[in-house]
Amino acid sequence: MRISLFVTCLADTLFPQSAVATVRVLEGLGHEVVFPREQTCCGQMHHNAGHHREARRLAHRFVRVFADDEVIVAPSASCVAMVRRHYARLAESGDDADLAARSAAIAPRVMELSELLVDRLGTVDVGATYPHRVVYHPTCHSTRLLRVGAAPARLLAEVRGIAMVEMPRAAECCGFGGTFAIANPEVSSAMLDDKLAGLAGTRAEVCTALDGSCLMHIGGGLSRRQSGIRTTHLAEILASGPR
Repeated sequence: MRISLFVTCLADTLFPQSAVATVRVLEGLGHEVVFPREQTCCGQMHHNAGHHREARRLAHRFVRVFADDEVIVAPSASCVAMVRRHYARLAESGDDADLAARSAAIAPRVMELSELLVDRLGTVDVGATYPHRVVYHPTCHSTRLLRVGAAPARLLAEVRGIAMVEMPRAAECCGFGGTFAIANPEVSSAMLDDKLAGLAGTRAEVCTALDGSCLMHIGGGLSRRQSGIRTTHLAEILASGPR
């Protein structure tokens, strides 16, 4: 299958290893991965901040750049959710019939990595080896908007050498929430403290998730506490081991 990579802003600027890992996993399974160079931001940050006109411009660019691609994958549940769930709302609020039609056509083809692997490709064992004690943080966008369900757990269960441990109060938000962490720093920090307290009791070596933004937030807190736990994107775990 020919799969287009939507790299996302955060992966491009701060966590390119998650995008590289995504490509490694898919190519390791025999798929062709291409990178449309005209792509930019999906508009999520603008949308979250209430700048809907600017977000619509970026949405139009996204649906134009990826219009002819059969499948688009991103290492970010929140950016995928922006395209699949919020483009339609942007179109409606701006009375934009063209964006409504284009976003409706492209939405089913935009997927987060774990749901692409499990739900579309029917793959749970990607041949990964990762001999570490790992806890999985289900991010808000992946569970509440994309509803990826058990896809990440099924992939992690097939990784050789891994030891999975439960995240206490797993469904609770880490406190990042995009611009929420900037607009409400005290509340965000309190939510992060709760998440870190839960992590501390797991004795995990690694915390993984589907969103680099949440891992950045959690990882910053772990670093400030000088915790022995590190953060790693799910794609990086799946890309680990011999290829």
